[in-house]
Parts: sequence; structure tokens; C-alpha cells
Amino acid sequence: MSAVPPGVLRTVSFTEALRFWLKLGFISFGGPAGQIAIMHRELVEQKRWISESRFLHALNYCMLLPGPEAQQLATYIGWLMHRTWGGVVAGALFVLPSLFILIGLSWVYVAFGDVPWVAGVLYGIKPAVAAIVLQAVHRIGSKTLKKPMVAPVLWAIAATSFIAIYLFNVPFPWIVAGAALVGWLGSRWAPSQFAGSGGHGEAKSIALKPGEAEWLIGDTTPTPPHARWSPARLAAVAVAGAVLWLLPMGALVAWWGWDSTLAQMGWFFTKAALLTFGGAYAVLPYVYQGAVEHFGWLTATQMIDGLALGETTPGPLIMVVAFVGFVGGWSRDMLGPDAQFLGAALAATVVTWFTFLPSFLFILAGGPLVESTHGKLHLTAPLTAITAAVVGVIASLALFFIAHISIDTRASGSFVTRLDWAAMLLAAAAALVLLRYKVGVIPVIAACGLAGLVVKLVA
Repeated sequence: MSAVPPGVLRTVSFTEALRFWLKLGFISFGGPAGQIAIMHRELVEQKRWISESRFLHALNYCMLLPGPEAQQLATYIGWLMHRTWGGVVAGALFVLPSLFILIGLSWVYVAFGDVPWVAGVLYGIKPAVAAIVLQAVHRIGSKTLKKPMVAPVLWAIAATSFIAIYLFNVPFPWIVAGAALVGWLGSRWAPSQFAGSGGHGEAKSIALKPGEAEWLIGDTTPTPPHARWSPARLAAVAVAGAVLWLLPMGALVAWWGWDSTLAQMGWFFTKAALLTFGGAYAVLPYVYQGAVEHFGWLTATQMIDGLALGETTPGPLIMVVAFVGFVGGWSRDMLGPDAQFLGAALAATVVTWFTFLPSFLFILAGGPLVESTHGKLHLTAPLTAITAAVVGVIASLALFFIAHISIDTRASGSFVTRLDWAAMLLAAAAALVLLRYKVGVIPVIAACGLAGLVVKLVA
């Protein structure tokens, strides 16, 4: 990539950005940690569309929101670059490939029964996911925490959040709130602990290497006009959001009634999108309780199978809700036996719409306020503290995955004989190539999935 001459502003066309967002929708494997890692590598390190500071600033805001943070981050960056339609396109293309793939896989599942190859592929993917989460801990931690002697408060926040969520099961929103409070107090009493961590302090100039281009959106790039705070713009987004929710919900109630499967799916997944925090793994227990135990749209076994299918597809893990909708629509046979697939696909689409609509509104409504806080320590220090807490939370998730894949619960005998040596070896190999040799996420997932399939076939 050639450097841009001084005084010449970089531009990225909407078409070029659209091609990237479409590509991202098909390669965004590995859950939120893997997806954020992919976007960081592509947008910050390779394409240089956004600087480290602005990327982490946007990520901190998305971490605060209910819903899939990786999809919201893509929406935020798309909106920052190309206004409202840029955000809509980026967020929609992050979801649509996964929706179409899951509809196809769900149809195979309900029409032809079990999918035996999934177990083998997932056996290999799980160690890869554990390694990807470890990589995320290293990436975000190295950017945020600095050295222990320089920023002991941030390290203390990370350690406390790890202990709180792993040992005491403290809800994620409480951890975020506590970290934000510490950051706010720290900006007043210990500002040096929070300045310049991951780029959240005062804007700073980063020297370019020979041949490197300037960032399109750099640390000192002024906020574009469309991203500036405006009460009128906020009101317009709120009205548009209300219309986009009321029109489809009104149509479902008018055609099928409030107690119909589709209307209840729309209402239930609206609540799931608004009331649950902490990413997909925090949402899934709520979805299980409602979809399986309360409404009976699918069985517990089907829910587990749907999660397995969701792990094998790109896009946010919460896209498992599309499987829930499809199976629920298929079992209720809403459009008759001759249109069973169409009814199920309609249910999957309805569920996806009501699950992700709030995510777009959070970004388009709150983005201007977040942009106005860039470089202001008393506002960015809480976000820096939240990032430190997220490092601890992700570390707890990595430990959970490692413990989960290391023990073969079906094996008998001593602890040593129950260890799943093949899975542990796959995880170690994946971590090595990710951290030491900087191999891409997608090749690692593909190789581990193939290795897992081979191991299961041999076994």
C-alpha cells in the first residue's frame, strides 16, 4: 500500500466498502472475539480505514449495548464512513449470509433428520474457538493494559472482573457498571492510569512506517458532519425505528392475530434484543427458557443442535435464533403442508428482523454522542476501564472453553485417562499458529474442523 501524499485526503468509495462488508459476512467465523479480530486486522492493520484509537473507542460503546457487539461494531464503522446507508449495509451484510446459510442448514436438519458430520466438525472447531479467544485476550490486553507497573489499576480491574464472573457468576452488566464507575472516579483522582490506554486518552499522533498510508479515520480526524450530535437527528432515528418495528408487527397481528406464532416470536425476540446483555452466551439461556420451556417452539435437543449449526456458520452466534424461528415455523406448519418451507423461512426472517433492529437503532441514535466523547478523558476513562474489564471477562471465557474441551465426559477411569488429548493438542496448535505465526482465523478454523472430522471418523 503506497503512502498518501501530505495534504491529500484518503477516500473509500461506497462500492469498495460494500464489497468488503459482503466479504466480511461470509468470513466472520469464530464468535465475537474472532469477528472483532478479523475486523481489527482488516480495517486497522491492512486497509487502514480506521485507527486503533477510534476502533477501540467504537468497540467500547458496542460492548455496553445489548445484542451482538461485532455486528454493531461493523454497523458503527460503516455509518462513520458512509452515513446511515453505510451503517445499514455494513450491519445487514454481517447478518444476511448467515441467515441464508442457516435457513438452508435448518431445512436439511428438519427434512432429513440428523446431520452426523456436524459433531466431527464441531469437535475440531471448539479447540480453534478456544485459541481464538486466547488471541483476543492477548490482542486487546496488550493494547489496553500496558505494563503492570505503569497501569496497576487497569490490571486490577481486569483481574477483578475475571474473578467476579468466573468464580462468583456476577452478571456482566454489573461488571460493566462497576468498571465504568472506577474509570469515572479514576479520571478525577488518577488520570494517568487511564490516559493513552488503547488510544482512549487524548488524541495522539502515530508515526507512519515507510510506505504506509494515513488512516481514513485517524486519531485526529474531525468528526464528519453526519456523525455530530443533533437532537433533530436523534428524533428522526427514533421515529424511523418505531415505524420499522410497528409496521411488520402490525402486519403480523392483522393477518394472524396477537397470539399467533409469528407475532409472539416478534415480541419475544424484541425483548431478547433489548433486555439481555453480555453477548450471545448471555442471551442463549433466556432464549432457551422462552423458546423451549414456555412456547415449545422446539425441543431442548433441537436447541442444542441449532447451537451446533450456528457455530459452523459465519456471522454472530446469536443467529441461532434463526434456527429457532425456522424449526418453530416448521413445526407449527403456519402456511399449510404445501408451503411448509416458506412458513419456516418466514418465521426465521421475522425472528432475525426483530432481534437485530434494535442493534441498528442503538448505533444510529447513540453514535453521534459517542463520537463527541473521543479524546475527552473524563468521558473516555470509563470506556477504558470497561475495556480492561472486558479483558478479564474474555479471559474467563477462554478458561471456560479450555476446561470444556479438555475433559471427555463420556470417558471413564482416572482424571488422566479422561483428558481429551486430541482436543488439547488441537487447541495448542491453533494457539501457536495464531499467536506466533499470525495465521488467519479462517484457515485455522477450516484446518481444525477438518482435523476434528478425521479424528471422529477414525474413532
